[in-house]
Parts: sequence; C-alpha cells; structure tokens
Amino acid sequence: MHEHVPAATPIRLPSTLQGCRERLAALQDEIASIRIQIATTDIRRQTEKKSLDATWFHRAKTALRLKLQELAQLTAHMAKLNAAEPGGHRERFKDALIEVLRADCDDERWQSAVTRARELHAKQGVQHG
Repeated sequence: MHEHVPAATPIRLPSTLQGCRERLAALQDEIASIRIQIATTDIRRQTEKKSLDATWFHRAKTALRLKLQELAQLTAHMAKLNAAEPGGHRERFKDALIEVLRADCDDERWQSAVTRARELHAKQGVQHG
C-alpha cells in the first residue's frame, strides 16, 4: 500500500521582476545543490559498493523535479512581467536619452540631430533588411 503524500504547496511567484531575479538566483543554487548531492551520494555509494537508498534517491529526484517546475513557472512569469512593462527597459532608456539631449540642444542643433538620426536609421534598414 502507498503512503499518503501531502499535496505540493502552491508556488508563490514574486510580483516584481527584482523579486523574480532574486528567486531565480536562489532556485539555481538550490538545483545545483541537489544535483551535487545526488552525484556525490552516487559516487560514495559506488566507491563503498553499497546499494542505492531508493527512498533517499526518490526524495532527491522529486525535490529536483519540483525545483525545475518552479524554475519553468518563474521564467514564464518573468516573461509576462517584462511584456507588461510599458515600453520595456531599452525604450525607457531611449526616451530618457532623448529628453536629456533635447534639453541640451537649441532648435537648430536638435533638427540637425533628428535629420542625421533618420538618415542613419534609413541606411541601417537598407543594410540589415
């Protein structure tokens, strides 16, 4: 007869990208640790010519599988959070750069810079397209 195993605790995903990054780093460490434990235990078992502790091995592999599932969910969640951010990091930086340059340029210099940027953009589109 099988022993009753309690249901897995639902995974709580961080609400911010920074929280996700922190959890991602922790998860990667936990996964590496479990893999090292499995490998070390197996090497020790082979060296000592002992049999496999099936219960321990099953628990370790289950823990690894659950961490990998959480990693997959976290990665998907991070992608959603990234997509939900208006404009993304690169676009916000470009907007800030334009604001700074616009404040530092008079109208004539600004128009000249915009014209040069349009020409460069058109040229790059031809070269890469």
